[in-house]
Amino acid sequence: MLLMGHPNVGKSVVFNRLTGANVTVSNYPGTTVNYTKGYMKINKEDVELIDVPGTFSLEPKDMAEEVATKMLHENNDAVVICVIDASKVERGLYLALQIIEEKFPVVIALNMWDFAKDKNIQTDVDKLQQILGVPVVPTIAISGEGIKELVSKLEDARTVDVERIINNVGGLT
Repeated sequence: MLLMGHPNVGKSVVFNRLTGANVTVSNYPGTTVNYTKGYMKINKEDVELIDVPGTFSLEPKDMAEEVATKMLHENNDAVVICVIDASKVERGLYLALQIIEEKFPVVIALNMWDFAKDKNIQTDVDKLQQILGVPVVPTIAISGEGIKELVSKLEDARTVDVERIINNVGGLT
């Protein structure tokens, strides 16, 4: 399982909530780019979770993004938790859509939900979920809100018909 998203969206806080901070920090082979690995319980089974270096897209512009892209492609059977800043959903959707286009099963965590609400930013989670065809869960990682629901939605992660999403994107505007 991979945890992906932009830098500074709270990925590491989500990671710590999911793993209980039982982690190993490593350098990706041949680089000085760090990633974190830990384990979480799903249905009483230990599942490896990797906190991939932050990336804005799967078209790398620096070493961290190159490592993130390689890690995704090296784990071609992974479920991806894509963490998006709930106050900047449009920005985060670019990466999420790229991961979905690669046909990875995805769950989207709209993190920092409280911050978005404080800024009066509203997202129709049900509509976003319907358009993307993947589970979408509002989270506040710092307090743990939404984390149990996020875990419960991992079994619902699925690959989707990319053409259907392209046809539905007009519903976002």
